[in-house]
This record gives sequence, C-alpha cells and structure tokens, in this order.
Amino acid sequence: MKTGRFLQLTLIASILCLSWLGMMIVHELGHVLAAWVSGERVFKVVLHPLTIFRTNSSHENHPLLVIWGGALLGCFIPLFAWALVKACRLRFVYLFQFFTGFCLIANGCYLGVGTFFDVGDAGDLARYGCPRWLMLLYGLVCVPTGLFLWNGLGPHFGLGEAQGKVDCKAALVTLALVLIVVVVEGTAAVLLTGSPKPQR
Repeated sequence: MKTGRFLQLTLIASILCLSWLGMMIVHELGHVLAAWVSGERVFKVVLHPLTIFRTNSSHENHPLLVIWGGALLGCFIPLFAWALVKACRLRFVYLFQFFTGFCLIANGCYLGVGTFFDVGDAGDLARYGCPRWLMLLYGLVCVPTGLFLWNGLGPHFGLGEAQGKVDCKAALVTLALVLIVVVVEGTAAVLLTGSPKPQR
C-alpha cells in the first residue's frame, strides 16, 4: 500500500473513532452541566471506549432539562468550538467541522429515530412528558445541518480530486488524539461513583 493511501486510511479511521468518542464525551458533559445548573445530583459518569457512555443523576427537580442537556449541549459545544477555530483560521479547522457535523448527525438521529422506539434519552423524554414531535423536529434540524457541514470536506480526507492525498500532520495528530483518549478513558472509566438509574 502506498504511503499516501495509508495516511488517508489512517486519517479517515482516526477521525471517525475520535468523533465517536468525542461525541459521547460532549453528550455526557451536556447531561452533567444541565444537572448541575438545575440543582440535580450527579452520581456517576461512566466513560469507557468499549461501552456506551452514561451519566447517572437524580431527576427530582428538572428531569427534562437534564435529559435534553445531552443532545442540546452535545451539539452546541462542538458548534461553538468549530466557530471559534474557524474565526482563528487554524490549520485543521476542517477536522473540527467534521466533528461538529458528526455530533449533529449522531444526536439528531439519537433523538429523532429514538422517539419511534422509546430508547435512550428519547424514551426518557417521552416518559417525562416531552412531545414526540419536538424530538423528531430536533432530529430533522440537526441531521441535515450536520450533512451540510460535511459537504465539501471530501478532498481534505483524500477523496475525489485529492486522489488519496491528505495532510500528514493531520493524520498523525488525529491518530495520537485517539490513542490518548482511549488510554485516558481506559484508566479512568468511572469519574464519579453512585448507583441510581442510568441516564444515557
């Protein structure tokens, strides 16, 4: 395999892994921040690369805010970070743009599709009285927006006219970040301890 193609595959595989792990981290951070703001107690935050992340918190005061926090802040934080990086005209802004699009698509699908099956956050929101049409609308807004952000990024990942050529530093930095995140999560799988009902 030529070096160019190897770097291309490394970049694509790394950004997908990093986006998945990063999306779940930001999503759970959204639950935690929403819980703290609304006066709820956070008992446990589970972060591990080989499992679905989850946050255990109380739902005594504002359960809908806590549950919505994952999807809302899970999209807003990446959007804010991407806008900031873009304004600073940093070199790897397209990586932030890809990650932001990934977060929008993932969170949009999570609530939009989940509302039909009562799974995860969508199921919890429905049980606490959130209208299903609102979750579906959120998905219908987030997913196309995420796809719009992805539009035109192909050449940065060696697709189309780039013919497999990618930025070597981008591939190596992204791979290094994936390894760092996996190691950190593997050694600190549970950030807080407790036992109540899991909040995804």
